[in-house]
Amino acid sequence: MKKPVPFLLFLLLMTACRQENVVLEEIKQLDYPSASGMDICNKQVYIIGDDATRLLVTDSNLAPVDSLLLYDFPGRRIPKNIKPDLEAMTVTNRREQPVLLVMGSGSLTPFRHMAWWVDPVTKKTDSMRLDTFYRRLGANGLDEINIEGLCEIPGQMLLSNRGSKGYPKNHLVLTSRSFWKNQADAPLTLIRMGVQTDSSVFNGISGLAYARKSDRLLLTVSTEDTRNRFDDGAIGDSYLWIVDNISTKKNWKAINPNREINLTETDTRFKGKKIESVCVVKETNRFLHLLLAADNDDGKSTLYRLAVEKN
Repeated sequence: MKKPVPFLLFLLLMTACRQENVVLEEIKQLDYPSASGMDICNKQVYIIGDDATRLLVTDSNLAPVDSLLLYDFPGRRIPKNIKPDLEAMTVTNRREQPVLLVMGSGSLTPFRHMAWWVDPVTKKTDSMRLDTFYRRLGANGLDEINIEGLCEIPGQMLLSNRGSKGYPKNHLVLTSRSFWKNQADAPLTLIRMGVQTDSSVFNGISGLAYARKSDRLLLTVSTEDTRNRFDDGAIGDSYLWIVDNISTKKNWKAINPNREINLTETDTRFKGKKIESVCVVKETNRFLHLLLAADNDDGKSTLYRLAVEKN
């Protein structure tokens, strides 16, 4: 007869298994405000803060190497009531060249309806308005608009709309890769993302990324005690959600994640951090190597380099 495993040993084994699946490889503190959107292009990391006047550029070692002025405003941070709330970023093509598309959340007219193009080679920036596109989102069923994530999947652009305790619904928005060219007629499909079963908390989507080799959608999700899309609240846990085979689910009416990782339970250094964004550094047969960004709410930000074992 086998002897039972002592409870303490069982806990140690469970912890070892969890650490084997998710490994926090590096933490980098940045003297940069309110990191909210992020992506990688030409081996450099581009980071935008939702109230920042400049877009930050780091090298592959996460050391700042440049910054690009977007708003000629005194100081480093724009006041909350007029900030552009740039929350979402992805690499796409414009005029057959890779560029960064940075979008405001759309949660407050007219300040948050802006979007920016950033050319990673020339460092030139160009702005545009998305008023028509955001009005259509409201007319097509989004009672509260708060776009916080953006990525390309094969053939389409995917956005995420974060809910709140007052509007406890997360949505994915499918549209064309060039939706900005014809905002009045670009296709729109809404997909409910995740089921909210506990009314005392709300887990809102804060960022999106696409792992091309394995066709996985990655979502950062955080708990914040706020009843609307404008105010900040007490920060709870942050999560990483993973959706397998996202390309096969574009016609679904609702999607639940195949895997939910509570980052705080994985490593206590995530405690009290609101993870705002995720991007894929590289993808191997066994691991997803990711970069996460957190807004520290104190004028600074934190980056986390993470390896997630594929199941």
